[in-house]
Amino acid sequence: MSKILKIIQERHSSRVPFERDHPVLKEDLLQILEAARWAPTAHNMQNFEIIVVDDKSQLENLGDIESRISEDFLRENYQQLSFSEEELAQKKTGILGTMFPPSWRTPGDWSKVAHESEPSTLDQTIRGGPTVLVVTYDSRKRAPASEGDVLGFISLGCVMENMWLMAQELGIAFHVMSVFSGNSVEQEVKKILQIPEYMRIAYAVRLGYPISTPSKPLRVRRDVIELAHNNRFGNKHFV
Repeated sequence: MSKILKIIQERHSSRVPFERDHPVLKEDLLQILEAARWAPTAHNMQNFEIIVVDDKSQLENLGDIESRISEDFLRENYQQLSFSEEELAQKKTGILGTMFPPSWRTPGDWSKVAHESEPSTLDQTIRGGPTVLVVTYDSRKRAPASEGDVLGFISLGCVMENMWLMAQELGIAFHVMSVFSGNSVEQEVKKILQIPEYMRIAYAVRLGYPISTPSKPLRVRRDVIELAHNNRFGNKHFV
C-alpha cells in the first residue's frame, strides 16, 4: 500500500477535547497552510482566505457565541443514522446514532426538540482546541459558467482535504466545525474576526492534541465494486 493511501485511510475526525495548553507548533501550522495553498481550485482562482485563531482571548470570544440546533438538521441527520454497529456495517454509509443525545435520534416533533433545547456555545464545539482555522471565500466571485458555484465549493473541499491529510501526517488532530457557517453564528464570528461582509465562512477547523486517546469507532465505506461502473452506469464489473 502506498504511503499516501495509508494516510488517506487513517484520516479521521477528532471530536474529543483537546489540550488547551498544548499549542500547535508554528512550523507544523505552516506546513498545513502550505498544503492548503496547493489545493486545486477552479480556474486557479484560489478563492479562499484562512484566518488562524490561536490567541486565547480571541478563542474565548468565539467560544462565547451561542448556537441552536435546527429542525432541518435534526430531521435530515436522523436519515443518516444507524442504531447498531451491525446495522452500520451492513449499510456501509452514515454514522452511529449513539454519537447524539437520545432526543436527536428519536423520531418525533423535531420542531419541539429544536425549540426547547438549550442553546450551546461554540466553546462546547471548540473543546479546548488551541488553534482554530476559519476558512472563508469571496461570495462575489465564482467559477465561470458554474451555476451555484459548484466548482468553487468543490475547491473549498479540496482545501479541507489537503489540510486534513497534512495534519494526519504530522500527528495533529483535526475536526471540522460546520456550525461556524450557520447564519446567526457566522455573523457573530465575522464581527469578532473583522471579516468583511462580502466574505462568507465555509467552515472552521480545530487543530490540537487530544486529552486522552479516543476510542476507535467503526468506520465503514462501500467497496470499490459497489461504487465503480465500467464504461456505462450499472455495469459493476470494474474489478
